[in-house]
Amino acid sequence: MILVPLARLSRAILYVLPICMILTCSRPVPSFDATRAFADLVHQTEFGPRVPGTAEHQACAAWLQEQLGKLADSVWRQEFTAYVPLVRDSMPFINIIARFAPERTRRVLLSAHWDTRPYADNDPDTAKWTQSFDGANDGASGVALLLEIARAIAGQPPPLGVDIVFFDGEDAGRSGFDNEWCLGSRYYATHLSAKYDWVINADMIGDRDLAIYREGYSLRFARELQDRVWKTAAQLGDSVFRPEIENDIIDDHVPFLMHGIPAIDLIDIRYPYWHTSEDTADKCSPESLARVGRVILQVLYGG
Repeated sequence: MILVPLARLSRAILYVLPICMILTCSRPVPSFDATRAFADLVHQTEFGPRVPGTAEHQACAAWLQEQLGKLADSVWRQEFTAYVPLVRDSMPFINIIARFAPERTRRVLLSAHWDTRPYADNDPDTAKWTQSFDGANDGASGVALLLEIARAIAGQPPPLGVDIVFFDGEDAGRSGFDNEWCLGSRYYATHLSAKYDWVINADMIGDRDLAIYREGYSLRFARELQDRVWKTAAQLGDSVFRPEIENDIIDDHVPFLMHGIPAIDLIDIRYPYWHTSEDTADKCSPESLARVGRVILQVLYGG
């Protein structure tokens, strides 16, 4: 993800369709197993950095597809290639897509990116700027969150169809070059196989000192959805969803906004170990995953 000047996207988006929130009868909301979710976070880091084009990336992709294959009605890979100026090469990318209740026409999308940045170029130690890193929070946390939500959906289906997508190539861009980021979500949004009422993207939501502020693009172009999530968090008594507004952030929700689909980003962009060698599992917390997971499940089940 990348922070961008305020209002840059405003000039690019011509319109965003009014959000069609799904009204459902309240039904029991499944629990969120924080211990299991955190184990999934740790397991991803055990593969090593998941940099596209590496053996570690391929191994993690196979594991993710295997895990989702136990839960979803269908799972498939969306593969594509793109040139990445950051590494001066073309790289293969893999979006991993899981579909629940494919017969339902009213659908929503939950997403996270699963790749790690090729270089720790925000590290205080400049000698580490050419090294890769674990990406425990920046990558693994959103995936761990959604794997546990997938288990909840499989065990107790919600009142609407759900797609869960793990995007590749989110973190391969250079600062100041917006179009080099979020490659997987850009590709997916231009090759949609479903119509979504709304999208929630989760990124860097596992750190111990979690604080999720209202992201700027989400606020301006999908405010009804963002308000619903923040209201749900308040009803659950969860204070990690802060009322203050953060800067505009280019992340995997933006390509959907560009296509007129209400989409919001849940992110703690103030995470101090962002793009550094210190983004390791010990900086993350099961409770942080659970706090975000409970809110998303509450929204999903219409409680």
